[in-house]
Amino acid sequence: MESTASQSSAAASQSSAQALINWDLAASAAARLAPPGPQLTAAEIGDAVSQLRALADASVPHVHQITGLEAARDLRDSSVLVVDRASWAKANTQSFAVMLKPAIEKMLENRRGTVSPGAAAVSGAVTGSQLGAVLAFLSSKVLGQYDPFAALAEGSQAPSGGRLLLVAPNIISVERELNVDPTDFRLWVCLHEQTHRVQFAAAPWLRHHMLNEIDNLSGHLLGNVDSLMERASAAARSLKDRAVSGSAPGRGAILDLLQDPEEKASLSHLTAVMSLLEGHANVVMDAVDASIVPSVKTIRQRFNARGKDRGVIEKFIRSLLGLDAKMKQYSDGAKFVRAVVDVAGMEGFNRVWEAPANLPTEEEIHNARIWLDRMGF
Repeated sequence: MESTASQSSAAASQSSAQALINWDLAASAAARLAPPGPQLTAAEIGDAVSQLRALADASVPHVHQITGLEAARDLRDSSVLVVDRASWAKANTQSFAVMLKPAIEKMLENRRGTVSPGAAAVSGAVTGSQLGAVLAFLSSKVLGQYDPFAALAEGSQAPSGGRLLLVAPNIISVERELNVDPTDFRLWVCLHEQTHRVQFAAAPWLRHHMLNEIDNLSGHLLGNVDSLMERASAAARSLKDRAVSGSAPGRGAILDLLQDPEEKASLSHLTAVMSLLEGHANVVMDAVDASIVPSVKTIRQRFNARGKDRGVIEKFIRSLLGLDAKMKQYSDGAKFVRAVVDVAGMEGFNRVWEAPANLPTEEEIHNARIWLDRMGF
């Protein structure tokens, strides 16, 4: 009897956790709200999908040659998918569900008896709609994404290593906007995204390490739910002040909710890891010479300059979500990688993939000499 009751309680808790954020609603809202992509004929779509698949495969040997990581020799534990904006959004709701499930369940356990199924369902609908709006905005900005958590989603058919998503309409839209060679640009994007795929293959422990850190950070956020509205208001005021003063972008008003030392330490560690991953991928994509991507210098120059023409609304949303801070992660991380490689070579840099203790701290990202000393170089 006790076992049955316990199982029933666990099932109810899991159901409430899923209801607290309606992931299906988030995916459908994102698909409905996402702006239309470039106008393409069926033949153009087919050609783009085929070429992106071929270039994704062709980029792997280049990643292997540049990084020296043996994991690049065999990537059969993960898959490459060429997707549209709606499919990208749906894939991300599945990953968010994996990342946030432990924290949501802990929050519900701590507040047992105060969150009814009805209240959870209403909250889930509201939160799902809001998340859908965010994903709709992001779905038109992301060129590609490696998702290491896909295989952990409920009912997932993804391979154990995850999946690489290439968002075809966005890649085509940006290459047209920049007026660059499509084949060169597509290979350049694939080099970046395949590098992420190789990073997680080279460090099999990295997926669960990041999940633990995300769980810790989201647990702090959701655990302080009673003061969330007050802190959200303070974050909104901070965002407004930054807009008026023109100060440099922070991590985003949403993450300004973090206040206590543990929260800040969790965010600092995740920021350092993301800077490492993005910076390393940027170094790889820019390391190819003109024999591989003939117009690589032109692509980088035009790609870096495109952010200057963003409208007021887009700038506001990017600041709210911390996207400009994320772009800074790319440059900060790339500086760290280049500084380490200059001293220790790529083989020395690759020690970062050996164990969690070898990951750089946020301070080390900004001063590679500290990491080099710690590693004995």
